[in-house]
Amino acid sequence: MNKDIVSLEGMEFYAFHGFYAEEREKGNDFVVDVHVTTDFSVASESDNLEGTVNYEEIYTITKEEMSISTKLLERLGQRILDRLFEAFSTASAIEISVAKKNPPVGGQVNRSRITMIRTRE
Repeated sequence: MNKDIVSLEGMEFYAFHGFYAEEREKGNDFVVDVHVTTDFSVASESDNLEGTVNYEEIYTITKEEMSISTKLLERLGQRILDRLFEAFSTASAIEISVAKKNPPVGGQVNRSRITMIRTRE
């Protein structure tokens, strides 16, 4: 099986995620990267979108999940992963990273980030 990758990098959202209530009330800037491993064989031969992973759908799913306030980025990431695997039956693996800009840690930090990598069972 081929291991081809469709990626959307640097998706930016203003959202209301965080462990502390103040974070969920005030909101923050987030950056999301998604990499979907699939097989381009059909698309590369047919020039047809049905043979690949549609990155517009990746964006739509990510945007919808980013709009639901969540305490932990890990939970947010898992929800996005679950929806992407459901949407793309040809996805063999998905990597997602979610970064929070200027996290409230008591000092100067550009961003905190979680990265999750899952493969289809």
